[in-house]
Amino acid sequence: MTNTTRGMLLAADDGERSFAPRSLRVVVVDDDRDAALTLALILRSEGYETRAFYSGRSALAAVIESHPDAVVLDINLPEISGWQIAQTIRARGGPMPLVIGISGVYKSGADKALAHASGFDHYLVKPCPPSELLKLLEPLRSAGA
Repeated sequence: MTNTTRGMLLAADDGERSFAPRSLRVVVVDDDRDAALTLALILRSEGYETRAFYSGRSALAAVIESHPDAVVLDINLPEISGWQIAQTIRARGGPMPLVIGISGVYKSGADKALAHASGFDHYLVKPCPPSELLKLLEPLRSAGA
């Protein structure tokens, strides 16, 4: 996607037009509502446009519908696991969001390998400081500028 399509048209005082980058869209998925909302608020305070979801089905529908730039996805979700959501996102083709897995249950090296095999770009273990997640999202911001 080019800066033109990523941007929003702004009218300048001198009649010229310029483009400002839009906020990057991040979908946050965690069945722990407090965790999802807290993370969404942290990301929003950093300038990201966020939506929080608490189940696998609602998250998958939102990802398919809204084409976010990134998805932060808990693994142990009701209805559809994070593994299955990542596989479905990757199987769809088209523009791919950055998919970041996060889990407080699946912490072993084998779990991390499975995450990458399932289509996750990165895998974090709870609890993780927000700065780790922000560091993973930063290249998207740079690419969209």
